[in-house]
Amino acid sequence: MQPSSPLPELTLPQMLREQARSRAHEVAIRQKDFGIWKPYSWAQYYDRARHFGLGLKLLGLSEHGHVGVISENRIEWVLAQMGTGVVGGVTVGVYPTSPTSEVSYVVGHADIEIVVCEDQEQTDKILEALHELPRLRKIVIIETKGLRNYPEETRALISTFAEVEEMGARHGDHSYAEKILARQQLDDVGLMIYTSGSTGKPKGALISYRNMRGVVFGIIERLRLSGQTSHLSYLPLCHVAEQMCTTFVPTYLGSQVNFGESIRTVQEDLREVAPSMFLGVPRIWEKMHAAISIKIQDASRLQQGLFNWAMRTCEKFTDKPRSDWSAAEKLKFAISYALVLRSLQNFTGLRKARVALTGAAPIPPEVVRFFRVIGVPLLEVYGLTETTGMVTGHPPDKVVIGTVGTPTHGVDWRIAESGELQVRGEMVFVGYYKNPEATLQTVQDGWLQTGDVVREEQGQLRIVDRLKDIMITAGGKNLTPSEIENAMKASPFIKECIVVAERRKFVGALIQIDYETVGKWAESRRIPYTHFRSLVETPAVQALIQQEVDSGNRKLAQVSHVRKFHLLTKELDHDDGEVTATMKVRRSSIYKTYAEEIEALYV
Repeated sequence: MQPSSPLPELTLPQMLREQARSRAHEVAIRQKDFGIWKPYSWAQYYDRARHFGLGLKLLGLSEHGHVGVISENRIEWVLAQMGTGVVGGVTVGVYPTSPTSEVSYVVGHADIEIVVCEDQEQTDKILEALHELPRLRKIVIIETKGLRNYPEETRALISTFAEVEEMGARHGDHSYAEKILARQQLDDVGLMIYTSGSTGKPKGALISYRNMRGVVFGIIERLRLSGQTSHLSYLPLCHVAEQMCTTFVPTYLGSQVNFGESIRTVQEDLREVAPSMFLGVPRIWEKMHAAISIKIQDASRLQQGLFNWAMRTCEKFTDKPRSDWSAAEKLKFAISYALVLRSLQNFTGLRKARVALTGAAPIPPEVVRFFRVIGVPLLEVYGLTETTGMVTGHPPDKVVIGTVGTPTHGVDWRIAESGELQVRGEMVFVGYYKNPEATLQTVQDGWLQTGDVVREEQGQLRIVDRLKDIMITAGGKNLTPSEIENAMKASPFIKECIVVAERRKFVGALIQIDYETVGKWAESRRIPYTHFRSLVETPAVQALIQQEVDSGNRKLAQVSHVRKFHLLTKELDHDDGEVTATMKVRRSSIYKTYAEEIEALYV
């Protein structure tokens, strides 16, 4: 068993109060509104959170009551979370992209008493399902536009965020917050995070303050973070990955978080903030990779030639730590940087990134290699909701592309006979809310059954696939679909690939094109199209994807080759139940929806 974390034995709200005392005037958060970045100090962060929490108590929040938040990332999200924690409540995040049915399920199942909604769109989802939410007492709305359109009886249910905060500041019992914080314990639950629900109904994972503290030091140590670290928060805060980067680590470390205006302005915000740390799920990196591919397609022949030269030159030593580069290698990189790579880093907004992360799902190794070649220090990390975030990651000076690194400080681990990774430590979650059976199946004798099959490569861990996703062909061969899918998704023209192989004679696949990249390719060749389906059905596009599949097959063993595929004529949609709110593929749903197309592959 590794030694425990050297961090202060304080809960997250207690730690926020401590930062407000010791770093009162230092900037904790910056929020961009109407194009202007407004800073908030640690003292302002804590005071506003405490006032909002006291306002929630005046609205009737019960002891240890649950508060929901449905919003894009913004300062009010974390003020609601920290304020709820300051008065002893539990915060439950809900994806703002979720349809009414999913919002209703989470709000109802989590027994949420007060829900904070970003705007009228999110409020309408709650109002539509109100008859299914008997525990809900109040709706708190951040953006008030459209509020007047509600009937008087509906408006009686609603308070604005500003009103609740002011009410807490003026009329709240400030000594009450101090009493709650004085008796708050690390084993208290502070957060409930719902799993993606890729194989069934989402489960509410209970996260204690001990779990949060338990995961933080390993992250800080592995990624070499400091109080000068800056982060742009844009991935959903109801996901554990963004929670660890926006609340857990910055609150213990005293580092800075930036909230842009919208998820739609991330690229612009990145260029303005130039954060020293950046977290992107694989789809973000794949999209950036595709965007650069489009940029290169539009470049002159000279620029394309320089790009290809720089990539070939730097790829030879990209796997080596910079400290081990020879003088000749440093010179080659410096020339490549001046001619090509600097503009690519500026294009991504990651010119000052000291560490960049990818996690939450598999990523094609070629994409990781591409960003490392252009000078973005991309590391692959691994964690689950149930591990409160990252528990393995590449050491920055020893990156083995295709692996997820080694376990972090405080993580005990072992590989079961089935190949499943099992972990133990303070970061392992408390359990699933109102689901003791699932908790007992997931945590046995203190060991979390991750459900991921791993193997060791060069002293680091490689994720083979989900244990339940490994397929057996009609010929009895074991296949790992994620390996095949990643080989295909390395192409900038392929956005999604869903392998079909279970009890089949050969590997088939459903493929979704990247509409933007393929569209640009078609336009450059003057191939006419009007919409997604017409583009997919163009013979030239079908030939293009066949070439990309053939290229992907060359990276795979013969038994894993995709021999036939069907091009989807529409994009996979969350509202249609084909992907989760985090864009994870719901295989069973897709297999059912496209049953005819799948069977046609094997005729």
